[in-house]
Parts: sequence; structure tokens; C-alpha cells
Amino acid sequence: MLRTVNRVLLALTGLALLALGGAVLVPGLDLPRHWGFDLPSWWPFDGPRDVLLTRADRRRWRDEGWWWPTVLAALAVLVLLMLWWLLAQVRRRRLGEVLVPNGDGVEAALRCRALEAALEGEAESLDGVDRAWARLLGRRTAPEVEMGLLLAPHAEPAVALERIRGEVLEHARGSAGLARLPAEVRLRAVRHEAERVS
Repeated sequence: MLRTVNRVLLALTGLALLALGGAVLVPGLDLPRHWGFDLPSWWPFDGPRDVLLTRADRRRWRDEGWWWPTVLAALAVLVLLMLWWLLAQVRRRRLGEVLVPNGDGVEAALRCRALEAALEGEAESLDGVDRAWARLLGRRTAPEVEMGLLLAPHAEPAVALERIRGEVLEHARGSAGLARLPAEVRLRAVRHEAERVS
């Protein structure tokens, strides 16, 4: 869900900035005169000497009793929304345990450190994987895996990724009794010096 919120916020922010930039840029560069077209009557800016807010616009609502409380309330809501979004980015903390269904209606708790160690150990046993790290995120009933692999110079990334998906993650999902175990895997290659050929 957080990923969707991030994408929607970025898309809306980008569209708003693009619209505002275009609305200011077109008359600011005097493009209508150069390209021979007229701006529509509803266009917010008229020409290169136009300002974003005139003196009359800035003073229009000052004397109204509702103006300042409305502005302050809107700014407070905006600040709270931005704080919620910022905390949601940081709050993706590591899980402590995963609930494993027993089949008899009772759930057992599996320590995430143990499952993470199993994921790392099995991943590092694969050919071409020098080092691996794993972290469980999400909810106790629906965990997600974040993994990083350090690949040896001879490793094939596609093969390593397929074995992680088909073997390592599948074993972890089956052993924890989970219906699904989504994962994000990041690959990085080991830096090595060029070999000399004589």
C-alpha cells in the first residue's frame, strides 16, 4: 500500500508542478506573440510582466474572519499528512516474529531472526552468491522479504535470481506455512581487479 501511496503522491505532485510551470512559462516567454496564438480567457497569467499574486489578490481575504483560521487549518492538515507520509517511510521496521498456522486453529510464533538466518544461509550456499542478507518486513500474518545478494564475478544474475525464487524463498514459504511470501531481491556484483594475461 505504501508503494501505491508513494506513486500516487509523486504523480500528483509532478502533474501539479508541470501544470503550474507550463501556466507560468508560456506567457513568461511570450510564446503566444512569437508563435502567433492567443491564450484563452481563463488562463491565469497574461504576459511576461504578470505576477503570480497581485497586491489585490494578496489582500483580498485579509479582513474576513474565516480567512486566517482556514489557512492555518489547511496548513496544519498538510503538515500532518506530510508527517504521516514521512513516518510511514521510516517505519518499515524489521519484524520480530511471524505467525505460523498449525492447522488445528492455533498459531505458533516463528522468530524472524531464525527465518532470516535460514534464508541467508541457503542463499549463500548457492553457486555464485558470495554473501546474502535478508530482512522480514510487513505484518506478522503477511510478511515480506527484502534480500540482498553479493554475486561473484562468474555468477549469472538471472540464474541466481531464479534459484532464489524457486528454491530459497519457496523453502522458507513452505517451512513457515505461508500462503505467499513476496520478496524484493537486490543484486550487486563483487568488485574485482582485472586479470593480467601474458
